[in-house]
Amino acid sequence: MARRIDVTGTGGVRLAAWEFGDPPKTDPAGSDPAPDGSPGVLLLHGLMGRASHWAPTARWLSARYRAVALDQRGHGRSDKPPQGSFTRDAYVDDAEAALEQLGLAPVVLIGHAMGALTAWQLAARRPDLVHGLVICDMRASALGAASQREWDQWFKSWPLPFATLADVRKWFGEDDPWVERPNPARGEFYVEVMAESPDGWRPVFEPEQMLRSRETWVYDAHWEELAQVQCPALVVRGLDGELGRAEAQEMVRVLPRGQYAEVADAGHLVHYDQPEAWRAAIEPFLDSLDRD
Repeated sequence: MARRIDVTGTGGVRLAAWEFGDPPKTDPAGSDPAPDGSPGVLLLHGLMGRASHWAPTARWLSARYRAVALDQRGHGRSDKPPQGSFTRDAYVDDAEAALEQLGLAPVVLIGHAMGALTAWQLAARRPDLVHGLVICDMRASALGAASQREWDQWFKSWPLPFATLADVRKWFGEDDPWVERPNPARGEFYVEVMAESPDGWRPVFEPEQMLRSRETWVYDAHWEELAQVQCPALVVRGLDGELGRAEAQEMVRVLPRGQYAEVADAGHLVHYDQPEAWRAAIEPFLDSLDRD
């Protein structure tokens, strides 16, 4: 099961957090959940993602952790604040606020893509809150203006609104001209970020807000913050993903306590493409954290 817990991010933005697993014990007054002593894990989705994308991972994590996935600002069921509110600091501040309000720290942070960047920036800023870090398919190098223009053009190519969810599944899984080969898992990923509107199916996020979010990090490299991460950190890449092997291994070298794993037959959506192989890649790292 998943239980929604609303927390307050920076600027008063309401954020939806989703706790997976059995309901926690209540305090003697029978009101708010009392901490059960389990170590915490916070899962941060990538750009355009949502907490539900982590559901399979969070469910098996809940056997050993208090597993919470966060809908970040502008995503999922969380608030969509004004356009100027999608800075890097806002995302990191939100994650920090969620940790403190949920009582998760010290925590293992698991992030995909943009969520991984948020995770390592928070780990660098607040080493007291973070016990371990998993970085999934996120580059530390700058992507540049050409990349941002491509994303703008890609959003404009979406045939909105979609008439049915089957159309969503087919377009993103098979017909998207920006993807080299069909990927059914990708179609399912995008089905989860669509909501029905009077004229058809549209994304639960505002594409312009996604571009604004991306604009705040694509022009900069993030090696310096990576080098400031003090906790053990695992860099995971899909062999067909966006993070190349050479850059991933350089990230491991720069991290003071870095480790490396890769998942075969997986693209950028590693945990969606190959959920069992993803689990096999990160579980030994989690075991090592438990032994520390």
